[in-house]
Amino acid sequence: MTSEKSKMISGKPYKAFGEELLAERQHAKELVFAFNSLRPDQIEQRNELLRMLLGKTKEKFFIEPPFRCDYGYNIELGENFYSNYNLIILDCAKVTIGDNVVIGPNAGIYTAGHPLHYEMRNQEFEYAFPINIGDNVWIGGNVVINPGVSIGANSVIGSGSVVAKDIPDNVLAFGNPCRVIREITEADKSFYYRNLKFE
Repeated sequence: MTSEKSKMISGKPYKAFGEELLAERQHAKELVFAFNSLRPDQIEQRNELLRMLLGKTKEKFFIEPPFRCDYGYNIELGENFYSNYNLIILDCAKVTIGDNVVIGPNAGIYTAGHPLHYEMRNQEFEYAFPINIGDNVWIGGNVVINPGVSIGANSVIGSGSVVAKDIPDNVLAFGNPCRVIREITEADKSFYYRNLKFE
């Protein structure tokens, strides 16, 4: 008989409140609680808790508390990762984040979803699809990334966006729903905000 965890990981409908998955979420909540409860200057202690919680980290990463996730072991961080306050990752499926990724405050990365029809929701079925974020991506504040989405390398997602479809490499995208506005080019090296130039 296939376990609910196996169904979850493989993208099939599953029920989240069985003994195994509930225990794993409770374990993650204990580590997250400890992380969020540490004093601001206890950076290394926070990072050690994240190394215990997350599936993969590299040498350099910084997550501003508070932080929330479901399981932790499905989250893989690239090198030089930074997230601002109130990052939520519902990692019922794999969340893979590349190198040099920056995430603004109040962002949500949601692999989890629920069926549209109420009868299936009332039976407590859920599903989860992986999310992939490429290298050198900047995700603005209050962005929501929905299940199954990939965001290409070097792209920027503007604040307040709801990302429901894949975003290609090297673009500026924003909106609800999030859509590509334009390509990011070499000319953008001269500017730091709209028409304001580096001196």
